[in-house]
Amino acid sequence: MPHTAPDTPADILTKRRQRVQSAETGMTILKALARLGGAASLTAIAAESEESAAKVHRYLSSLTSEGLVAQHPATQHYHLGPEAVRIGLAALRQCDPVRMGEAALLRMRESLQVTCFIAVMGNMGPTVMRMEEPSLPVTVNIRPGSVLPLVWSASGQAFLAFSEDAELRAKAHAEFAAATAEQRSFIGGADPVGTLCRQVRAQGGAIVRDTLLAGISAIAAPIYDARGHVAAVLTALGASNGFDTRPEGKVCTMVIHEAQAISTAMGYADA
Repeated sequence: MPHTAPDTPADILTKRRQRVQSAETGMTILKALARLGGAASLTAIAAESEESAAKVHRYLSSLTSEGLVAQHPATQHYHLGPEAVRIGLAALRQCDPVRMGEAALLRMRESLQVTCFIAVMGNMGPTVMRMEEPSLPVTVNIRPGSVLPLVWSASGQAFLAFSEDAELRAKAHAEFAAATAEQRSFIGGADPVGTLCRQVRAQGGAIVRDTLLAGISAIAAPIYDARGHVAAVLTALGASNGFDTRPEGKVCTMVIHEAQAISTAMGYADA
């Protein structure tokens, strides 16, 4: 039996790099298949991953043997396999916007020195779940568990404007009708709720000044889940006399950026 010389350190390093490169190529092909909707032809996958069809075919064969990819017997198209589905489901179970947004709340608190929180839509309305306050907080009657109005709070406006929910719209119309004349004066037009939603969407987030609490301003942006539904809302608030409510200002820019980052971590891909 011929003697085989042991691998040198250089050989070991080369093989390790080759394994890493192979893993990266496999992941590139899997992600290309996912971007194509989870099912596609070999030609389409090769084009999307910017690799040759022959190379992609070799990798798809390996991925198929591992259950990450499967091939339809009639169309010969490839689709995500049962193991990929299990990985996806495990990832989805971890997608809690409140937990995933904790780091964003801390960054916002330290950078902006404002009160910030994440709210989810509960049975009664937008409900504050996690809250961070600066060392010198503004005194507001909002705490975890607080339920906020749809029309008059930034959090509620963000849920309302970025959700395609007819029931929310109906509640908002009822809330507007029951408001005081002073509150209703903040929103004009023949269709005040529709006008509000269009304005919020154009800004990329909700901006309120003194509409819910006198002397308090707030900015909120939506957090999307993997299906593109609003899972939660990220909000910053502070005293109106020192709170930058400009759409292009530091507060609005950071709230929208952090909400987008959480959405991406939740699996949302903006088309």
